[in-house]
Amino acid sequence: MGKGLVDPFGRTISYLRVSVTDRCDLRCFYCMPEHFHDYTVPDNWLTFDEIERVTGAFATLGVSRIRLTGGEPLVRKGLPELAGRLSALPGITDLSLSTNANRLAQDAQTLKQAGITRLNVSLDSLQPRRFQLITKGKLGKIMDGLMAAKAAGFAPIKLNMVVMKGINDDEVLDMVEFCLEHRFTLRFIETMPMGETGRSTSDSHYLSLQTVKARLAERYNLLPSIMDGGGPAQYFTIGNTGLRIGFITPISQHFCETCNRVRLGVDGTLYLCLGHEHSVALRPLLRAGISDRELQATIQQALALKPLQHVFNNGHSQVMRFMSMTGG
Repeated sequence: MGKGLVDPFGRTISYLRVSVTDRCDLRCFYCMPEHFHDYTVPDNWLTFDEIERVTGAFATLGVSRIRLTGGEPLVRKGLPELAGRLSALPGITDLSLSTNANRLAQDAQTLKQAGITRLNVSLDSLQPRRFQLITKGKLGKIMDGLMAAKAAGFAPIKLNMVVMKGINDDEVLDMVEFCLEHRFTLRFIETMPMGETGRSTSDSHYLSLQTVKARLAERYNLLPSIMDGGGPAQYFTIGNTGLRIGFITPISQHFCETCNRVRLGVDGTLYLCLGHEHSVALRPLLRAGISDRELQATIQQALALKPLQHVFNNGHSQVMRFMSMTGG
């Protein structure tokens, strides 16, 4: 079977985001309700063997980038073991992790040794009280995790800030200065109307990043830039500081024409677009004994479901699932 995953619109898929859990040890109000407990039961989660097998099939088809996501990936026991297995797969050249850093202080060095080289860390506020209101967590633990990751040698470390009007948009400049101090990459993200909580937050607190970019341009010299990583951010460098700032704009300026990714849910559901419900259930096929060749063929056929673009910006999101069920 020839290599290469190409969707109906000619986009090459080289990037797989793998959710290892739909659970999280924080409760960001725009992601999942505080008392939400309707999780997939662990028996329906893919085992590490199954995750490795699906990832291997994608690698055979030409996918080279893997990101481990959740929920919060570090709540899944044995994650460094899985990371080591995936980083050793032929064809995988980049293994990264999205995390809230709540448990990173204790795991940073082990994860680095397992083959993870890059981190994306969610951080929406530098104010302890505000951080607690947004996440129900403690900012001090996140800072400990960030400093441990920095000491372990992860590079780059990208901070993801969801900018929300009336919630944290007054901290944009503070976050830039924090990243300048610690040599972190900073990425701003628009709220997305996924699930009941996401739609509510987007309706009430959505802020176009075009506004944020204009605000930053008044203070800093923003120079167009690029950054390796396979994601959708549009990057700028602040003068000659070396600090890169990315803007992820699924609403105000969608990036669908360059989409190179699909997502594997923890239950084995293959999602073809974050902004649509199009999906293929791989778990039943895996447990029914599908061959490697048949699995690869199923993945290739699934690409026919990948749409031209998402529909977040038409005011009528088709996505009912919470973000934690898909993976970031």
